[in-house]
Amino acid sequence: MIRMYHYATVSKALDQLNEKGFTFDFNLNSDMIKKNPEKFEIVHVYRYEGNSDPGDEAVVYGIKSTSGKKGVYVSGFSADSDQETAKFLNDLSIKGR
Repeated sequence: MIRMYHYATVSKALDQLNEKGFTFDFNLNSDMIKKNPEKFEIVHVYRYEGNSDPGDEAVVYGIKSTSGKKGVYVSGFSADSDQETAKFLNDLSIKGR
């Protein structure tokens, strides 16, 4: 079951996940998920919505692998974010509901 939360800042969401043991950075290792999606599940979703600029919006995913590795992926909505991975993660979270 996916848990969704809303926080005032992305860093607050990352702090909360870090306290829960989600310490691996999937942004730096997104190919692991793309190559073996069946080995990962999204267990937490933290949404941050900027007050003034929609470009400030972000989603922080708490991801767990079948081997027990727990980490985070931060997906922004700016033009320079990894849209392929962001779309994949968004689709993955919808399927998990």
